[in-house]
Amino acid sequence: MTNELNSDVSLKESLSPLASVERAAFELRSGRPVFVVDDTDSAALVLATEMLTQERANALIENYGDTLPHIVLTHERAETLKIRLYTPNVVRIPYPHWLSTDQVRQLADPQFDLLTPMRGPFIAKRDKVSDAVVSSVKLAKVGRILPSVLEVSLPAVSVAKYPEIITVSSSSISSYDILAASKLRRVTAADVPLVGAENSKIIAFRPEDGGIEHLAIVIGDPSPSAPVLIRLHSECFTGDLLGSLKCDCGDQLRGAIEQIGKEGSGILLYLAQEGRGIGLINKLRAYALQDQGFDTVEANQRLGFADDERVFLAAAEILGQLGFSKVRLLTNNPRKVKQLEEYGICVSERVEHKFESNEHNERYLAVKAEKSGHLF
Repeated sequence: MTNELNSDVSLKESLSPLASVERAAFELRSGRPVFVVDDTDSAALVLATEMLTQERANALIENYGDTLPHIVLTHERAETLKIRLYTPNVVRIPYPHWLSTDQVRQLADPQFDLLTPMRGPFIAKRDKVSDAVVSSVKLAKVGRILPSVLEVSLPAVSVAKYPEIITVSSSSISSYDILAASKLRRVTAADVPLVGAENSKIIAFRPEDGGIEHLAIVIGDPSPSAPVLIRLHSECFTGDLLGSLKCDCGDQLRGAIEQIGKEGSGILLYLAQEGRGIGLINKLRAYALQDQGFDTVEANQRLGFADDERVFLAAAEILGQLGFSKVRLLTNNPRKVKQLEEYGICVSERVEHKFESNEHNERYLAVKAEKSGHLF
């Protein structure tokens, strides 16, 4: 019997750039360290702050590198903590010897901001931040965990000493959205009659290297020769499935299907972008912050995210594979129009997609208009 799979190193070397990012993100989510290397021969050995324990922190300090770790936070989170910004994108804070791992996690997790206000003062480093360090935070975002890491900077040549640790390049991480979209392939399709649109087909797309799946709901028989009515709908477990009153997502989903059905044909793209791209658990964290009085944009920023982390390149790729380059877009969000056009889809018309508010989502909708530029 051959032993093609007897080397973990050979398995890692066989990973595509997209698969290497997905694998590294899984490692971070699991509380294991990851090497991120860049083109300047710099490497960052990183642990997810959210998954940090004293044992893991001690192992990082004692076994890897000759320098003390740094805590890496996004600008959004640093501004919440009143940390002065000296470098683009992220800040690096020297790991104080007196700080417990519980307190390190509190720096990244805003659920503790009001319960245990602990504010240093923390002074961010002024020296240039490597691409490896910047990319490590994006890797945490890919893993749908809090965007913060504990890192030790090393020369890239040191990586070879630790073959047991997954390595991923900063260029692969920074290109993740492009890689994930370009690798999308049609997997299967099935006729699925829907309320308001019985003549419907669901087509599943998945990157050929594995990864996140998206769905195209094709209603009727739309023609590529004329602008097709479409809706880009980011999945919302609480709104779409449970009927949450905190958002208008369920109304928008069912309303779009009904409107496209009445028009006779069109496409709804159901995109795996829960919580405007931050994931379900982080969205629930944002809801908890909203219960403390913060609005939807402020909540995202306190978590360390932008107010909207979504990239709609996958949507443009799916439309292209289906043969459509001109659309009428059901949306109140000008950002969707802008992104689709940047990715080569002609948006001939923005079609309003508005529904009645309720006492639970009135403020949410108002903030989307005031701070995110939605048109109602």
